[in-house]
Amino acid sequence: MIKGVQNAPTQASLPLKKASATQASSQVENKDKSLQAINSHITVLLEEAVDALAVKSDGVYVDGTFGRGGHSRKILARLGGNGRLIAFDRDLSAVESGKAIHDVRFTIVHSHFSALQAKLAELGIRKVDGILLDLGISSPQIDEASRGFSFRFDAPLDMRMDQSRGLTVAEYLATATEQHLGEVIKNYGEERFAKQIARTIVAQRNDGHAITTTGQLAKIVAGAVTRFEPGQNPATRTFQALRIFINQELEELSLTMPQCLSLLAPQGRLAVISFHSLEDRMVKQFIRNQENTDHLPANFPVRAADLPLPKLKSVGKAIKPSLAEIKANPRSRSAVLRVAERTSAI
Repeated sequence: MIKGVQNAPTQASLPLKKASATQASSQVENKDKSLQAINSHITVLLEEAVDALAVKSDGVYVDGTFGRGGHSRKILARLGGNGRLIAFDRDLSAVESGKAIHDVRFTIVHSHFSALQAKLAELGIRKVDGILLDLGISSPQIDEASRGFSFRFDAPLDMRMDQSRGLTVAEYLATATEQHLGEVIKNYGEERFAKQIARTIVAQRNDGHAITTTGQLAKIVAGAVTRFEPGQNPATRTFQALRIFINQELEELSLTMPQCLSLLAPQGRLAVISFHSLEDRMVKQFIRNQENTDHLPANFPVRAADLPLPKLKSVGKAIKPSLAEIKANPRSRSAVLRVAERTSAI
């Protein structure tokens, strides 16, 4: 569930110093790193996703996960003077990147996309012509050590996509029960050693060893997992599970999909890029449920004309990255793009 790639990982941010000269130097350095991240980030399925939206010159579009703006910039390039694009992101760094786009047609909103309908209503928007959701975590997030998403760095165990709210993973691990932790690791990470991992984490905590860094957690998990896929760090599934849980990623998606249906104007397009089977299954099932409206018992006496009309129709088959894209950007290999179009059914 990782979006994009950076050619060179960013280093961990240095702590702020009291001296004003050091502060100024740090701010310039951080700004330079931010610009490097924008320039080196490669957006997954860029052409395919924007093509799927069938952008109209004067249409209104939503980029539900701005990231570093690859999709947004491509959409803006296809919009005319009367078009409009509203981008969302709950990551403060992504929102800051969005402020670099000086275009009257563009608006960046700091919010999770489950608030899509309410935030658009505040902007006076009730219907849109297309919505793009690029799910998962982006490379700038995982490559910034201080965010605590990766076991490649020994850093504070945070993992929040929105740094302004919510529990960190370290705070969750300090109070989680063994049963709940095991369920999280099993359900969100599909980890077969979930019980053993949860038991080991809680035992370490109860022995007075607070788990506050990515390095600590990775070491604990490695000691609890006896078999894992070749080439994969044994902590991969656990880190994924904790990230999905702490950011409520699947719950966000389940709340957002019905809002997309309500917001789309007839012939409006919904394009969703998933990076994990749990997400893709939810998207596929939602589209299928809106496409197949006959949920009556077999042999139930009803005329076909009286059946409710489908509200969505699939557009083509699921799209995956080409071999060339995967070679250039290995992190794109798990991406799946599904596209649906809104019908005129009420």
